[in-house]
Amino acid sequence: MTDLLIERARRGDSEAFVALIEERQVAMTRVATAILGNETDVADALQETLVSLWRELPHLRSVDRFPAWADTVLINACRLVLRRRGRTRLRQMALPATDVAAGFPSLANEGLETEIVDRDAFGRAFETLPTDARAILVLHHLEGQSVARIATVLGIAVGTVKSRLFAARRELERALTEEHR
Repeated sequence: MTDLLIERARRGDSEAFVALIEERQVAMTRVATAILGNETDVADALQETLVSLWRELPHLRSVDRFPAWADTVLINACRLVLRRRGRTRLRQMALPATDVAAGFPSLANEGLETEIVDRDAFGRAFETLPTDARAILVLHHLEGQSVARIATVLGIAVGTVKSRLFAARRELERALTEEHR
């Protein structure tokens, strides 16, 4: 079904494009929110993404590349919004408790009050990370994408994704340690 929608959208069918985007809307919003955090910035990035996708979709060579390509366009739109706003520190991450607990097992068995404090500390620590580190962490841990898929999305080698993911985790751990001091 999605391949058919992509083909129809490539030929200029706006209804197919809308249906295609509706399938990805929640995930795209989640990624942009995790990277940018500000509703206005998220809306700007999503709008930039949709315009770019619509404009460039006829040039997409293979329909099976659409999800990775769309993620690449979204991440680049987030970078563009950040450059326009001139920001380096951006967001407070509002993740469900399960996402926080999954990434940080020591938080899983704490009480609700501690969980809220830890979620706030996590958000502040996450803010300190560079955009590329946030993008890799979001794609891997929040979106559940494989290292190979992230490599495709970001246009880098699998080994580079692994090393950047490792470095981003270490930097987040360091920032969390600083938050708890």
